[in-house]
Amino acid sequence: MQTTVVDHPLVAHKLTMLRDINTDTPAFRRLCDELVTLLGYEATRGIRVEPVEVQTPVDVATGVKLARPLPLLVPILRAGIGMLDGMARLLPNADIGFVGLARDEDTLVASTYATRLPADLSGRQTFILDPMLATGGSMETVIRMLCYRNAASVTGVSLVASPEGLARLAEAFAEDTIPVRIVAGGLDAGLNNKGYIVPGLGDAGDRLFGTI
Repeated sequence: MQTTVVDHPLVAHKLTMLRDINTDTPAFRRLCDELVTLLGYEATRGIRVEPVEVQTPVDVATGVKLARPLPLLVPILRAGIGMLDGMARLLPNADIGFVGLARDEDTLVASTYATRLPADLSGRQTFILDPMLATGGSMETVIRMLCYRNAASVTGVSLVASPEGLARLAEAFAEDTIPVRIVAGGLDAGLNNKGYIVPGLGDAGDRLFGTI
């Protein structure tokens, strides 16, 4: 498994503002959207393209376009929805799937309550959207779903990751034949006894959508 923590001043600036307890919900949504677009730029560095010729006002130019089959974006509900627009802005032609996971706050184990994914992902590059890579349980579950469907590669995109979560994924997918990569905006110190990332940025779902 490959891990990339994006080292860019704009990423660090926007992540700092997201962490701030005084950042209200509308600003948090906007910052999340902007940050995901920056992370998505790095996450799609290896996206497949094919050559194409286009007519400019002056001459024929040789360029590239996204190769088929088109990529699949998979936000993990509910917080991953807050990342979807930022990623879809980069990949407007991508298909979109969904996985709903709920974490038991006592056991910290995630259970699946909704799945909407193509049955066969052969040849398709896939991108999982989950703001917080904490214990790594949710990300591992969805990566396995995509691997089971024969995805060509899986890239997880998170605003913040923990060392514990990354270690879990590195162990789980050390010998997998499908390339797995994690792209994060920051790597924090660790988890507290409730499984929350410290210093983190709080509950991303609550801060995106309000407490329900």
